[in-house]
Amino acid sequence: MKNSHHSIAAIERDTGLSKDVLRKWEQRYGFPAPLRDAQGERIYPEEQLQRLRLIRRLVDRGRRPGAVVPLSAPELEAMLADVAPAPESTLALETVDAVMACLKGHDGVTLQGQLDRALMKVGLQLFVVDFVAPLNVLIGEAWLRGDIEIAEEHLYTEQVQNVLRSAIARQTSTGGSPRVLLTTFPDELHALGLLMVEALLATEGATCTSLGTQTPVDDIARLAAGGQIDIVALSFSGAYPVRHAVDGIRRLRDALPPSVELWCGGAGLLGRRPSIAAVEHLESVEACLGALQAWHRAHPTT
Repeated sequence: MKNSHHSIAAIERDTGLSKDVLRKWEQRYGFPAPLRDAQGERIYPEEQLQRLRLIRRLVDRGRRPGAVVPLSAPELEAMLADVAPAPESTLALETVDAVMACLKGHDGVTLQGQLDRALMKVGLQLFVVDFVAPLNVLIGEAWLRGDIEIAEEHLYTEQVQNVLRSAIARQTSTGGSPRVLLTTFPDELHALGLLMVEALLATEGATCTSLGTQTPVDDIARLAAGGQIDIVALSFSGAYPVRHAVDGIRRLRDALPPSVELWCGGAGLLGRRPSIAAVEHLESVEACLGALQAWHRAHPTT
């Protein structure tokens, strides 16, 4: 039987909503409304956890927290039914079922084969936008519902990353513009969104240099200034504290040369656009293609 009450750390792990966000919503919207244990620590009833899961799914789809946090669970479910595309609208149901079967069977070899075939069928851009992006949402929701374990979610992520890395390595264009530096801030371990952006940019001839995850702000600025970089691209997962993200973005923007653009995106910033001058906020993975076109228009001879 599931525990009827959860600590704030357990809520953070389950939903990906940081403790800072939970406390801010509590103060601003009156929800969540935790109880207190014998030591005075916040504890959250099971029904509040379920409601927070629904809220998180809506925020990930671009709904602003102020519009969804105060709603009841039935209202959230109704809204989610309106905004969430059915799986068959972006992925064939048999594909989703096949992926889930691989995860539940811990069959990474077969899963990678399925991903490779999808990539060969549609090409890298459509694979990222029309296959991986919606599949990420479905896998994330399956984990939130408890349909798959965290190890199975990690298996999925690792196999997708392997396929994307191989596909990026096969791109033949070298030395093209712009020159893009991709990374995450310290304590941000999630690399999948970063790889998806790198894959899309590589198909358009950009020269991408990935530093992987967890690069200190000062190191990003130093490498960008000394490496003839045109754009720095950062990714933030839903579990990354928004306040830390905004503080780091401001620091980095101030440290970068004015000629270097700064792009930021990921689930951690959806619905929480940081109001920072000279920062390009990407609402989705494919938005990097529009930002790339804008960069080329601004640099017609590059």
